[in-house]
Amino acid sequence: MNRPVELRPHRFFMGTRALPCPYIPGRVERKVVTDLATPNAMELYDNLSRAGFRRSHGLAYRPACPGCTACVPVRIRVEDFDWSRSFRRLANRNADLTTRDMAGHATMEQYRLFTRYQRSRHSGGEMSSMSFRDFRAMIEDSPIDTRIIEFRDPEGSLVGVMLADRQMDAMSAVYSLFDPELDKRSLGTYMVLWLVKQAEENDLPHVYLGYWIEESPKMSYKTRFRPLEGLTPDGWETL
Repeated sequence: MNRPVELRPHRFFMGTRALPCPYIPGRVERKVVTDLATPNAMELYDNLSRAGFRRSHGLAYRPACPGCTACVPVRIRVEDFDWSRSFRRLANRNADLTTRDMAGHATMEQYRLFTRYQRSRHSGGEMSSMSFRDFRAMIEDSPIDTRIIEFRDPEGSLVGVMLADRQMDAMSAVYSLFDPELDKRSLGTYMVLWLVKQAEENDLPHVYLGYWIEESPKMSYKTRFRPLEGLTPDGWETL
């Protein structure tokens, strides 16, 4: 068990107004946020990640919902990651894909795949109406080392994109999207496995996956990656 991270008081922490929870009907969502645009942005972000915060653009945030603790920050422990038979098969199935890992830069090709993905998987969601300008801001507005990884098939077609943050002791999966017609490739899972492999090769002990909500079927896939640690009041513990 890892001890909980203690944060020094920060006068720039702010609370958001209450909004309907997008995951659990009938509940409200509030967040505490802080600006990462500081001279020590990387160090600040590393510390905040260990305390359960996530990044969006130049802000770090964490749920602070009244009367609810359903959102559990989770991360994969890389050192003893369980490369199950199904994971190995999936990696072999996608061995023909080529990857390009580069600094965060948005393109129209990525955006076209993003709009197809949103219309197929998240139609009517808050991201489904994002313009290219909004998409570019999501990719490029970052004060830390943010990478965008493109996955292409043997014909050169873009089939997947992952936005990830490289931290001092971890990789953090920020957002991923993929061709919704390629179900057999299970690209969402494969991109997480790719990130785990990168963490292994760079001696990074963790891959952060954001929040897990037991009541949300959309988040159940995260429990397939073992060992998975969750942040509890007593610190990071294996779930």
